[in-house]
Amino acid sequence: MEITELFSKIYGEGRPLIILHGLFGMSDNWATHAKIFTHHGWQVHAVDQRNHGRSPYTTGHSYDEMSSDLEHYIKRHNLNNVVLMGHSMGGKTVMNFVVRLPSLVDAMIIVDIAPKAYPVHHQEYINAMKSIDFTKDNSRKAIEAKLSKQLNNPGIIQFFMKSLYWKSREELAWRFNLSALEINLDEIGAALDYGYYNGPSLFISGGKSGYILPEDHDSIYEHFPKASIVTIPEAGHWVHAEAKDFFSAEVLGFLETL
Repeated sequence: MEITELFSKIYGEGRPLIILHGLFGMSDNWATHAKIFTHHGWQVHAVDQRNHGRSPYTTGHSYDEMSSDLEHYIKRHNLNNVVLMGHSMGGKTVMNFVVRLPSLVDAMIIVDIAPKAYPVHHQEYINAMKSIDFTKDNSRKAIEAKLSKQLNNPGIIQFFMKSLYWKSREELAWRFNLSALEINLDEIGAALDYGYYNGPSLFISGGKSGYILPEDHDSIYEHFPKASIVTIPEAGHWVHAEAKDFFSAEVLGFLETL
């Protein structure tokens, strides 16, 4: 199994809190919360998972592989008493990690994802992004206009726009490996179908999201017997962005119990 050296941004000093973003995201998405948590005595490691941000591009993108990347990161940085937090795809990585290597983790926080399988539902987004020809669509304005013709969700469009960067002085590019992610969509939607973790666990869901439903609670408790499940009614899937204050208060309240 190929292990990748993950890029991260490290904020503050103290006990380590590692944050893993979701699909098409990156460490920068968590800068605001990282700064909040550092004020409460945590050293925040905002990590780019493989095929995202500034971490290496690979052909494989399974949760076993991403969990092994995380193990390597923790050992390379010599981290102890670690708390893990992951959003969506990052949450699945965290769940995979804690059932395999519980001794390396003191607690986990999962943001708007359950251990169940999710059907492939990102193809519309991928098709829209694949339609961008960076040799011709060479301005942010042009790319946003083209995405807006295919996607009717301004929030999603702005989320993708944050992942644009200047690959050269003339050409923009995505900060994720679109082709590898498309090939591995089934892997990204896969269920956690084994193991359990008996440490402190917090699940935070968006009431308008639909990613964690009431009928998913039994499966969560089966894998994570000490889980607490909190729903933020007015938030969607990007709970941390849509209900920043409520979200950070829930996380800090949980961290204070550890």
